[in-house]
Amino acid sequence: MQNRFARRAFLAALAASLAPPAAAQQLLDSLTQADASRGIRDALGLAALNATTRLGQPNGFWSNVQVRIPLPGLLLQSQQMLARFGMSKPLDDLQKSLNQAAERTMPEAAGLFANAVHTITIADAIDIVRGGDDSATRYLRGRTETRLTTLLKPPMTDALTASGAFTLMRAALREVGLASMTRDLRAEVINVSTAKALDGCFTFIAEEERAIRRDPLRRTTDILRRVFG
Repeated sequence: MQNRFARRAFLAALAASLAPPAAAQQLLDSLTQADASRGIRDALGLAALNATTRLGQPNGFWSNVQVRIPLPGLLLQSQQMLARFGMSKPLDDLQKSLNQAAERTMPEAAGLFANAVHTITIADAIDIVRGGDDSATRYLRGRTETRLTTLLKPPMTDALTASGAFTLMRAALREVGLASMTRDLRAEVINVSTAKALDGCFTFIAEEERAIRRDPLRRTTDILRRVFG
């Protein structure tokens, strides 16, 4: 199998050296496009699985300041103001519950990313392979973030409810005299938590992609070694 592939590569290279530049590029690309597409999909699939598994661990978001989810808008301002007087605990507890809710959505997110990876086209794969350390992640984000946000909101809402975040929010808002804002802030909490959870996923997917490109030991399949070797 390897010998057959080597002969094909040699013949392609030989033909390319004799062909005009444009024809040579087309010939080499025709040999590598399918491999590039499969390699990119494998790399992103592995990166997404590792990222969501990592973030789905206890305190996966909370313990890492790089991806920790903040309170949105008015809640964050109130938290920062009360922290000066040592009175921010209700809002601190709320923030932690948001991060715990995000952890609970990671199995769902993993499935969404697995499906999204298949949207990568063969035509784009060559450019992604030749691109920067996080070019596949940036491509995936640009193509799928809007849809992923829509799909992740329902499980995020369920997770926020199960974590007690909304109960904590109502109590905290009563304490700071903002109980009338509960309904509006509920929607904002859902939106921000979903967006920041995806930010965390893409941050770690980019880290995983860089590792696969740079570290031969992270290329765990034949196609990854062939494409990124």
